Amino acid sequence: MISKKLYSMQIKTGLDFAQNLKQVEDFVAQCGKNAIICTPEVVLSGFAYQHMNEASEFSKLATERLLEASAKYKNTLVTTMIEEKNKKFYNNLKVFHKGEVIHKQSKHKLFSLGDEHLHFAAGEKDEISIFEIDGLKCAALICFELRFIELWEQIKGADLILVSAQWGKARKNHFEILCSALAVANQAFVLASNSANDMMAKGSSIITPYGIVYKNDKKHFVACEVDISETSRIRKYINTNIKIN
Repeated sequence: MISKKLYSMQIKTGLDFAQNLKQVEDFVAQCGKNAIICTPEVVLSGFAYQHMNEASEFSKLATERLLEASAKYKNTLVTTMIEEKNKKFYNNLKVFHKGEVIHKQSKHKLFSLGDEHLHFAAGEKDEISIFEIDGLKCAALICFELRFIELWEQIKGADLILVSAQWGKARKNHFEILCSALAVANQAFVLASNSANDMMAKGSSIITPYGIVYKNDKKHFVACEVDISETSRIRKYINTNIKIN
């Protein structure tokens, strides 16, 4: 048995960047050692289209603080934040692991219904790749990217797939169906975190390779201790040519 504590945050993002960061820091402290924690997309600022420069500057402070938190509590935090590079803004997913950023990818598929393409530059597709957390093969998708099956193929072989989202209430069933299908199709655990803001769908969940879903829309987080070796067992039992780690 390979036991791992997974936590999916389901919180609101307010207008006060500092208070948003404190919410995340406090939660990281609660989760303790060796936890893997996923936050909603742009949890520190929201999309902040009218305050992109301010959000980008705040991300520098937030990065330092989250590095300190992950080092202090010896755990892993996955979140996204607005950052500027070469006069372009990106929605960057970062993996903070025990005091280091061990993986970074910029959102590749931008959601045109939310005008993301008007404010962000798209990241490179190849950045969406498998990375390791303490030897565990992981991958991540950011919100709208969940809809693209070619990206599911790109991360096939990951034992844990993290999804950070600001997914709208009007398409709640899409989010939940796609997260479950991702887990079953890739025979992997899915750790999905969605916003609890008024127009957002919630639906944060932890889903096993067998498609068992742990979620609770009434709480501000979902937690579960899982046996990661389930991925190897199901891949042996139902062989779909996914590499067994």
